[in-house]
Amino acid sequence: MIFLGVIAAIVFWAVGIYNSLVNKRNRVRNAFAQIDVQLTRRHDLIPNLIEAVKGYMKHERGTLEAVISARNSAVSSLDAAKADPANAEAIKKLGASEGALGSALGRLFALSEAYPDLKANQNMIQFQEELASTENKVAFARQAFNDAVLAYNNWVENFPNNVIAGFFSFKVASFLEIESEEMRGAPEVSF
Repeated sequence: MIFLGVIAAIVFWAVGIYNSLVNKRNRVRNAFAQIDVQLTRRHDLIPNLIEAVKGYMKHERGTLEAVISARNSAVSSLDAAKADPANAEAIKKLGASEGALGSALGRLFALSEAYPDLKANQNMIQFQEELASTENKVAFARQAFNDAVLAYNNWVENFPNNVIAGFFSFKVASFLEIESEEMRGAPEVSF
């Protein structure tokens, strides 16, 4: 009788850990869904932005093509990451492609400063404001995602949870880090 009681306690303990791991993995997926919404919004704004600046920046074709290429790469990385937000490699690729997109957009906005008519264009101002707002929402969603990943990873890696996690193939998730080239270097300050 005691033996059956011990076995039942172990089974309930293992089921409890398994269910907690599933719940935390689902929180990671839910948090990623919020990132997906904001990144999709960002990606959808870019073609309209390109159309708004095309007429003004005829000589900056390379920059416009770089933004379009970076956007397409980011969209495909987002699609790959959506399939499994706990896939570390997909999340790393998404972070890299979003960083490249941010860099390309930064170059576009820097170049737009040289075109006074474009700078004053209401569509351009509106797109810049919408992108800035979206960037803030992405940052908040990314923080929530990274918090969910931290909680999930702690459960996957802590003993004795790691025994159950390993048995059921729960893998450590990766944080979403979006770094553009501008973020890596020291900021330039001029007076």
